[in-house]
Amino acid sequence: MAGGEDGDRRAGTGSADGSAWAQELLEHLRPHGRDVRRVVAWLADAVRGVASLQDDTGRLLAGSRPPLDEDLVAAVAAGRIASAAWEGQGRHLRLVRVTYPNPSAAGVLAVARDTPFDRRTSDIVTHTVQVIELLLKADETTAAGIRLERATSDLRLAILQLLMVEDTVSARRVAAGLWPGLLDTDTACVHVVEGTVEERDTVAEECIDATGERALVVLCPAVDEHVIVVTPGESEARDLRSLIGGRPRTFIGGSARQSLARTATAYGQAVSALAVAHFRPDKAAVYAERTHPERLIDPAALREWTDRLLRPLDTLPHHTRAELLATTRLGLEFTAVNAAKVLGVSRNTVRARMERVEALLRTDFGNLTARAVVHLALNIQVSLADTPVGADGPDRAPASLRDLLSGPAMRTWARDLLAHLDQDTRDLRRTLRTWIAEGANAERAAQTLGVHAQTVREHVRSAEPVLERRLLAGGSDLYEVVLAHLALDDPDEPAVHGVKTGLPDSLVHG
Repeated sequence: MAGGEDGDRRAGTGSADGSAWAQELLEHLRPHGRDVRRVVAWLADAVRGVASLQDDTGRLLAGSRPPLDEDLVAAVAAGRIASAAWEGQGRHLRLVRVTYPNPSAAGVLAVARDTPFDRRTSDIVTHTVQVIELLLKADETTAAGIRLERATSDLRLAILQLLMVEDTVSARRVAAGLWPGLLDTDTACVHVVEGTVEERDTVAEECIDATGERALVVLCPAVDEHVIVVTPGESEARDLRSLIGGRPRTFIGGSARQSLARTATAYGQAVSALAVAHFRPDKAAVYAERTHPERLIDPAALREWTDRLLRPLDTLPHHTRAELLATTRLGLEFTAVNAAKVLGVSRNTVRARMERVEALLRTDFGNLTARAVVHLALNIQVSLADTPVGADGPDRAPASLRDLLSGPAMRTWARDLLAHLDQDTRDLRRTLRTWIAEGANAERAAQTLGVHAQTVREHVRSAEPVLERRLLAGGSDLYEVVLAHLALDDPDEPAVHGVKTGLPDSLVHG
């Protein structure tokens, strides 16, 4: 065995005053080196022996465990003795109790070597225990902070999910404990901030800081790049928009102001506006900034048509009806999987609720036109909730959807919107109409047009920035374009109806 001085030099723990080991041990307290396993490994090397750390249940946490007397270990772990030393059969052992942040638990550090423990190695063991206790305390503090952040994040999501199904009473009750006054409002806007996955946590923290916790900030459970923010006041919305200026890959879309019970509708509007924000130089858009088809139709007649379409749902209990409508709004806007994540239910639950609505309305959500028409009705139910229904006279038949869409303002809007496509030499307009007529199926549209399916997808993708609407992703933007084609209804073009919509004929054709 090498002499003491030579051995210290090889272990890298010696110096003129024999204290270099202390400096090395302190290095383990730096942020980049905080790892109990590394400390135990360092200790074994420093004393030229074997070291291990185990908890009071005997589970090995770090190092290589030497042969131990279980009764002696139990006595140290229980605190009946603070430390113990044992030697025999050419082996020297030290056991030291390690205090955990939780006073009801403890660990045992065991160190074994072939030579007796001198003052230097005893000091190394003593100070190593102190460092391990500090690291365990730091880990517990960090873990507690992470648990608190997760619990808070889960609570915010739970509040949002209650708002999504129109349970505002429960949402306010849950929010009152941590954020008093947060939902003391009748109306709010929803904003969706989109960034990168890597920056999302940072963006969410900045949203919380910018709004001073006067807004509900939620990590979107469906889209990893999105942060959802429910903003009760106008100042919070302005603060949010100020965040995206210095971030080149960050965008924000905002809804129109809605009642808290219409949070699901506001969320859909915010996602739609977010798509527009991608084409804006300031990377921000608000849903109310562009003209939507329902604004161009006689509100009383539109409200009357909506009530007739959705009347079969009126027989349901209020809570059930609200639950089905909220789920259907999201299910028509997003995939069943994403709608389920937002609502906190299974995708089978989403599908079952939507199938129930299909049965009640006698429609087929597998048909794109039917989806667009029901989506329009659900939007009207929200936006025109306070509009009186026009009275039906003896000479006035109820308006059909065809009647509503054939008005001059509606046809002008549709013509102006689709005319933007004429600037492209690839005849995007024909491709888009055929694609819609085939239920947004690129393969079937390609067969009709005699081109490759990828060509159809490229044409539809090229139409998105021209129309300032996302099409391939589906949702309200696509439904608006479907309604524009229905409004024009050119008999010389492929029929947008394609197949029967699945809606009652009186509501579609009159």
